[in-house]
Amino acid sequence: MRLLNFIIIKLTACLVIGIIIGYFFNMPLYLSLVLTGISLVFLLVLYLVAKKQFIKTVWFGVFSFITMILVGILVTNLHNEKNHPKHYTQLLSKEKDSLKTITCRIREVLKPSSYYDKYVVDLLEVDNIKVSGKSLLNIQKDSLTTSLKVDAIYITETSFKDLINPLNPNQFNYKIYLDKKYIYQQLFTSEASLFKIKQNGTTLFGIANNTRNHINERLKRYNFNPDELAIINALLLGQRQDISEEVYTSYTNAGAIHILAISGLHIGIILLILQYISKPIERIKYGKLLSAILIVSILWSFAIIAGLSASVTRAVTMFSVVAIAMNLKRPTNIYNTLAISMFTILLFKPLFLFDVGFQLSYLAVFSIVSIDPLLYKLWKTKYWLPDKLWHTLTVTFSAQLGIIPLSLYYFHQFPSLFFLSNLVIIPLLGIILGYGIFLILLAVLNILPQFAATIYGYIISLMNRFVEWISAQESFLFKEIPFSLLYVFVSYICIIALIRFYIKRHYASLKLFLIAILIGQCAIIYTTYERPKNKFIVFHKNRHSLLGNTFNNKMHIASDFDSITESKNKIIKDYTVGNHIKTIEKDSFQLVYLLNNKKVLVIDSLGIYNIKSFQPDYVLLRQSPKINLNRLIDSIKPKHIIADGSNYKSYVTYWETVCKKRKIPFHQTSKKGAFIIEY
Repeated sequence: MRLLNFIIIKLTACLVIGIIIGYFFNMPLYLSLVLTGISLVFLLVLYLVAKKQFIKTVWFGVFSFITMILVGILVTNLHNEKNHPKHYTQLLSKEKDSLKTITCRIREVLKPSSYYDKYVVDLLEVDNIKVSGKSLLNIQKDSLTTSLKVDAIYITETSFKDLINPLNPNQFNYKIYLDKKYIYQQLFTSEASLFKIKQNGTTLFGIANNTRNHINERLKRYNFNPDELAIINALLLGQRQDISEEVYTSYTNAGAIHILAISGLHIGIILLILQYISKPIERIKYGKLLSAILIVSILWSFAIIAGLSASVTRAVTMFSVVAIAMNLKRPTNIYNTLAISMFTILLFKPLFLFDVGFQLSYLAVFSIVSIDPLLYKLWKTKYWLPDKLWHTLTVTFSAQLGIIPLSLYYFHQFPSLFFLSNLVIIPLLGIILGYGIFLILLAVLNILPQFAATIYGYIISLMNRFVEWISAQESFLFKEIPFSLLYVFVSYICIIALIRFYIKRHYASLKLFLIAILIGQCAIIYTTYERPKNKFIVFHKNRHSLLGNTFNNKMHIASDFDSITESKNKIIKDYTVGNHIKTIEKDSFQLVYLLNNKKVLVIDSLGIYNIKSFQPDYVLLRQSPKINLNRLIDSIKPKHIIADGSNYKSYVTYWETVCKKRKIPFHQTSKKGAFIIEY
């Protein structure tokens, strides 16, 4: 492939491989240091020998790639905060629930849940011992709760709690998500139990948060409605926490959610504005250098204010390289620029590699620069407006072609009207962003006229209504599409083979394309064969019972959900989509389930179980039955007892104690998750 002729792309690929190895195989830090050091020494020796003899050897290239893989492993280990001697996990006692006096600094404000306000905190001290590391802080909501400010320092007495794995199969794993952000534990407390202490110094995160708050305070004077202000925050300040569920869903279903994440499009527009403004500076001595430094400084200041998310960091890094090259009049290659930006980011933030935004943004840009020129050539026009609309359409299709396999894997839906929403919004986005930046500057300076704010609010409101209309066309939105990681790899093989065949229409390309199709068919056959055959599942759902019985690629569901709970429930959808199950049938609860040679007895609130000459393998307790568990065990001698989420906690605690004494396996879904019986 022509791309692999670029050295930086090869080195970046090796760095990526090293990060993946370092993350999944957890090599000790000292070992990765030693191996990287040895490899660097060998590389230096090979370089000196080759330089002395004026002969290029293949071994220098091989060791260069091996060294870069080892560097990837090393940076992953160096950034793993658990390897730091002062990390708080080194001090945690074996008594997981023991109370500790904890001093922490608020680092980031997260979107609240139904019951808790959530924050990421930097831990400063645990029991008067200085520590490092991050944790998740959950503060119980009440009517008097106020949001904590970034950089505020608090002392509280509480215990560290483990992050919880998902309790049902195929659910989003929030624990792994936080693990990739170096957050390993969580704290629960109330605002009354937090004692604020004197703040010493301000961090970059605090400065950025104060800047955003100051801008928002100024904007609130101009009577923007909450949805308009939330979109302004997302478009211009990189903060999406305040976007309502309805608006966020509309943008997702319309295929326009990328507009709300600051990315290359936003940063590119800002770069063009800065290039225009800085033209006079270039006329003075060393003006080009000063202009480049000024532009890069402003871009990174904006990135900090926007929260340094993966997409923002990627875009600013890439356009920093572009800005320097433009101002120094150096030619740039977009593939080199992409590789340099990725290489730089991963050296400092290796686990960004696993961030969904990072993956999608790079794939989108790579697809645009690779595929868009091919599509754009298909039709030429001399008229300006049709040409711009056609180019917007080809860019949109190129980006979607690059990200659709990964998007289906993460989100399991495809908004087929994405081209319409992008065709309308993207050409106007430059005006919206430029107007928005100008509006914020005027608001901060207290010279923003009300009519200008009203016009901007109306523009944002029109965009929201247009997106809402697109998302309402549900017949064009394909949801719950099963798409495994295997399908992702196979899809990209097919896309690459198809593009190669389009560029070079000869026998070798055709053969590669046909092989890709054959691989795709094999993946479909393998997935069909690997579908769950016969499984009986006791899912966990607080205050409710939910049973699933899967056989012959069908799932029979029994639940006690009301209509509201059923409409909001995603447990079954996650399971069926994750396991490629197409047919779901509702059923009622049965007293006994016969699963080949395994028998399940269900005991509900009525407490009926006295079935003569019947000894079940499993007993499921639901809806808090008032039974004497010792008598039940003596009477029907079950081999396993299960308690789902519909039972009172006090009952479950008692049952667990009884089963422990009687040495009978006890499964509590609220602790251990769903119980699965294969038959």
